[in-house]
Amino acid sequence: MPRKKQSEPDVCPNCGTKVDKPTKTWQLVSPLPDAYGRITITVMGSYECPKCGHKWKAVVSKIKAGGSSVEVEGKKGVKKIGEEQEKEEENRAEVIELDLSDLDEDEEE
Repeated sequence: MPRKKQSEPDVCPNCGTKVDKPTKTWQLVSPLPDAYGRITITVMGSYECPKCGHKWKAVVSKIKAGGSSVEVEGKKGVKKIGEEQEKEEENRAEVIELDLSDLDEDEEE
């Protein structure tokens, strides 16, 4: 029987009881980077319901690291760290290069 994707990792899929924290956590590192060259580290957790005793595994958070920024995706949403450097790079002025020989030719005419 295929499982449906659970929206909250800390809620028991059987009875709906909210669990405080996972009993065990571990990390999975993706072997290939994404399109932006970032490595994805998935933090998995093993949960146990205090009410019905059901055990399940779920993704606790995902970390995308690489380049000049780190992106953490968890229960509270997506948080980007180091994006100030990216904004500075985007806001830099365009460099215009002029060849002085072109200016001399215009004056002679």
